[in-house]
Amino acid sequence: MKYFYVNLIFLFFSLKLAAQDPSEARISKEFLLGKTAYTESNFVKVDPKHASRNMYLNRETYTAFERMFKAAKADGIHLQIVSGARSFEHQKAIWDRKWKANEDLEPLCRSQKILEFSSMPATSRHHWGTDIDLNNLENSYFEEGSGKAEYEWLVQNAARFGFFQVYTSKDSGRTGYNEEKWHWSYLPLARHYLKAYNEMVSYEDIAGFEGAYLAEVQEMIADYVNGISQEEPASITGNTERQTVFTEPGE
Repeated sequence: MKYFYVNLIFLFFSLKLAAQDPSEARISKEFLLGKTAYTESNFVKVDPKHASRNMYLNRETYTAFERMFKAAKADGIHLQIVSGARSFEHQKAIWDRKWKANEDLEPLCRSQKILEFSSMPATSRHHWGTDIDLNNLENSYFEEGSGKAEYEWLVQNAARFGFFQVYTSKDSGRTGYNEEKWHWSYLPLARHYLKAYNEMVSYEDIAGFEGAYLAEVQEMIADYVNGISQEEPASITGNTERQTVFTEPGE
């Protein structure tokens, strides 16, 4: 009988660990830099009805999006994810393409131009699977017609599902990327990953691509990774009191 209870207790804690919230799991530096596989348990493939192509998202982020999608649809608004989670290599491919396209510029100017709307590999919030680009990648799309209606719906409702436009107008002094009306971040998770990034990542970790040596010169961590809107709505929902555990390489 004693062994029965011992096994029962072991089973209970095993199941509890298996069901552990992703944000309470041990966060590695490799994950923050986009160097982990989307086949991990906290990532899921996005249903084609929600996306313009094959892509993955953090499981909790996607669940929240599905709820938002249904609410938007009920109001006559269509939401489609055009970009979700991106690995380091995916972001590197984007960076390399734009680096080559601007080869007529000297390196610093070339990097500055790319950084208007695109991240250096190892610095993108898309690495975490918490951030989504919706419907169109041009601000002008959201200024008239159906795009304007979609953006206005998101501004009024996205916070109820945990989503927040992190790259708003820079008129208030926000640093980093230009305004992106299409980019929405699931803050109940992303705020924890940002904290982990600031604790664990240094400029030595931002490497492995053309122009990487400019990361520190351009203060990528202070001005871009942390260059997000501080006007976080009080209505953001989700589990905001999670305990985040950081790990060092090799752990």
